[in-house]
Amino acid sequence: MKSFIKTVTFVLCALYLSSCAIIRGYRADGLYGPDIFSFEHCEHDTIAKGEQSFQFPVAMKRADWIDTLHFYNNPPHCINMTLKEAMDQKSTTQGVLIIHNDSIVYENYWGDFSADRLATIFSVSKSITSLLCGIAVDDGYIESIDDPVTKYLPELKGKDPRWERLTIRHLLDMQSGLDFDDEYEFNIKELKQVNAIARLNYGHDIISQIKGIKFRCEPGTEFRYESMTSAILGVVIERASGIRYSDYLSEKVWKPLGMESDALVNIDSRKHDVAHAFGGITLTIKDLAKIGRLYLNLGVWDGKRIVSEEWIRRSSEYDDSNHGYHFNWYNLHYEGYNRSQFPGYYAVGIKEQVLYVNPYKNLIMVRIGMHNNGWTVVPVLFETLSHRWID
Repeated sequence: MKSFIKTVTFVLCALYLSSCAIIRGYRADGLYGPDIFSFEHCEHDTIAKGEQSFQFPVAMKRADWIDTLHFYNNPPHCINMTLKEAMDQKSTTQGVLIIHNDSIVYENYWGDFSADRLATIFSVSKSITSLLCGIAVDDGYIESIDDPVTKYLPELKGKDPRWERLTIRHLLDMQSGLDFDDEYEFNIKELKQVNAIARLNYGHDIISQIKGIKFRCEPGTEFRYESMTSAILGVVIERASGIRYSDYLSEKVWKPLGMESDALVNIDSRKHDVAHAFGGITLTIKDLAKIGRLYLNLGVWDGKRIVSEEWIRRSSEYDDSNHGYHFNWYNLHYEGYNRSQFPGYYAVGIKEQVLYVNPYKNLIMVRIGMHNNGWTVVPVLFETLSHRWID
């Protein structure tokens, strides 16, 4: 009984001292955290579209064979499943969109989801932040990705000498060395980590949190995926350019790519207005596919250079170093998948929001969902589908 009382007291004290970030998250999104529509009760900035919009044409020849294609689970449970069943068995997939040769060949929505409904893409936002970083380099706002972070956040100088050795490259490749974890499962043992990610998502002052973060190890010595690095990258881009994250993204990406809808990005508060560059972008499924089209075309959009070809190649080339993670994009090595002859690459967010691009097959695949309850991770499923593609 005494042990139980001590445990409860510890939890209550920890929650109080942490400004109740976990409680704020619970009140906002419940026990299972945010979903793709949680943006509706969050503070956010608008990423404005332009006057002209681009629309993918619908192919004359649709890939109807996808609905009859069957996938097989690995032994000993060789269950034969459709694409939808393989992705999830509890009807949580909201939409799947497949673009082949620049035309829509497959488009399906479930429930009350639709092509023009906004959905948060969580950590796919990191990959879009990487794109914006590449543009900032091209624009000359960032001289080099080997610049130290303190060049743009001088207030971090003197706190720990490792801040001055932390570079933008480290942020892009998740090698920051920061003592931070994306721990979402509530338990007493991981209370500190859970509160830190809750504070990042639900707190009101990201800069204050950055100033208080400690290092776990020397920057550049190991890969460890976590969201604080991308939060810092977003601040670096804003400080370097002198332009708000949402405005810069609007002018450099949303307008030139002819996005069909205004998008949103969550912010920490109206007072501080720091964008959730790590996971707060909300947009439509077709506009997300346009990011894939830009990468498929090596940074060029209808004849106009948006970002350097070198940046796209660094992000997308198959390389099994750094666990297959480069410039906030993944290749299938990350999932332990052996390299195929024609590999794709992808961006992914929690609950399996996926943007998959395969330049060899000229394919873009997008999945938006509430959860992934299938027998495979969606990027692997899309890679498998690309191998079986029928023109």
